[in-house]
Amino acid sequence: MRRLAENLGAHLAGGATNLCRCWQVVRADGGVLGFTDHDRDIEFDGVTFKARTGLDAAAIHFSTGLAVDNSQAVGALSDLGLEEADIRAGRYDGAEVFAWLVNWRDVAARILQFRGSLGEIRRSGNHFEAELRGLSEALNVPQGRAYHKNCSAVLGDRQCGFDLNGAGYFAEETIWTTTGPGHFEFSGLTQFEAAWFERGSLRALDGPAAGLVAVIRSDAYRNGTRSIDLWEALAITPLAGDRLRLEAGCDKRAETCRLKFHNFLNFRGFPHIPGDDWALAYPNDARVNDGGSLL
Repeated sequence: MRRLAENLGAHLAGGATNLCRCWQVVRADGGVLGFTDHDRDIEFDGVTFKARTGLDAAAIHFSTGLAVDNSQAVGALSDLGLEEADIRAGRYDGAEVFAWLVNWRDVAARILQFRGSLGEIRRSGNHFEAELRGLSEALNVPQGRAYHKNCSAVLGDRQCGFDLNGAGYFAEETIWTTTGPGHFEFSGLTQFEAAWFERGSLRALDGPAAGLVAVIRSDAYRNGTRSIDLWEALAITPLAGDRLRLEAGCDKRAETCRLKFHNFLNFRGFPHIPGDDWALAYPNDARVNDGGSLL
């Protein structure tokens, strides 16, 4: 059961109310935006909630069980609010959302009605529609560990433990030229073997695409030029002169972990696990069946 602050409870009990809704969006990169359906800007907790954004929200559904609280927010794309380029670039994916019911005459009289994250965002014309997901959404994330030959860790994460800032495993270079949204060429980078960055990450460090990340599909070195192709182009294309960071790639094999990264102690795969052929095998007179090692 939610408990109202005394000042808000007294205001609601008075009959005539001065209520509005306020939403705060906190992006993963630290950017904070505030919106309100009131006709004037409202400020509290150091955040200004803009009134001229055309934002509105459907009713918020609450539950006492484990069902996901959900709602939708609809608003106009504007330079005062969410910009289409940022939505397309994924800068709002998974952003944290707070929704308050506020007495606009006394902002201290408010209650947090919803806390969750942004789900699917749909764009149409000059407006957007965003799904709001409650805190219990995290319970839908698959848990557990998969047992297979290749490593289950992500290169550089806590389980892997490898430091991608080490010398020889990253490069920060300026784009020499680009022939398409997913193809970049660099002059130099001769110290790295061909295919060194395949399956690695490309990160935009500046320019309009700053902060965006993509996976490298191929890395070739020809005639003094390093050619990088992405599996999926960045939502905002970096331009010649922008700086990118290239990080070494890992194919998750035990051999690569041992020889390329010297990190076999942290390998999170099972290179000696029997495959499907072994699981389906049956006794055969043509081979020895003494229960000995298969390796």
